[in-house]
Amino acid sequence: MPLFKSIFPNKDTCVKIWKISESYAELMEPLALTDSSRERVENMKSELHRRGFLSVRHLLREFGYTDSDLYYDTNGKPHLKDGKNISITHSFNFSAVIVSDNLVGIDIEKQRDKITIIAHKFIDYEDDYLDEKDEEYKRKLTLVWCVKESLYKLFATPGLSFKNHCLTIPFNISDGSTKAWVDYNNRKCRYNIQFLEFEGFSCAYAIS
Repeated sequence: MPLFKSIFPNKDTCVKIWKISESYAELMEPLALTDSSRERVENMKSELHRRGFLSVRHLLREFGYTDSDLYYDTNGKPHLKDGKNISITHSFNFSAVIVSDNLVGIDIEKQRDKITIIAHKFIDYEDDYLDEKDEEYKRKLTLVWCVKESLYKLFATPGLSFKNHCLTIPFNISDGSTKAWVDYNNRKCRYNIQFLEFEGFSCAYAIS
């Protein structure tokens, strides 16, 4: 399908989300991939991952970029050749790209029950305000994960821990925004977070 949603958090930033309904062949047909990207996608074992990879290239086209405008550093962080900041995510049948003059990170996650099983691995400070009896508990947990994943992508520093170094201040889902901190290696940085939910998915993006 065409673009699912475009969001403009500020004058320097744009988020675009794609709902992946096309087949692999339909996604591949209009794209001009670099040799390395073509080899990478052809070697993916999962059809879902292949389609996610290609949908991101369609999102690049929506921004006016081509596959050759994108490259990755030694830590796996994506960059654009024109110097703009970019972050990329995909989960099941959704993908998203954020492009900004500022440092950014983005994450999409499907809302699933298993988030409660792994919660102890990524929350610490958040235990003070998250309540397992809250009917929105699983949705809030999923958003906290998205926030911390977006921070991890933005901060792009090896050794950063979701549980020990990233914290999300209390929020209501209806707020659509919150603040979050990274406290790591004598650096304390505060970030603006915006988030949304759609079709059983959660998405959060961090902007410096």
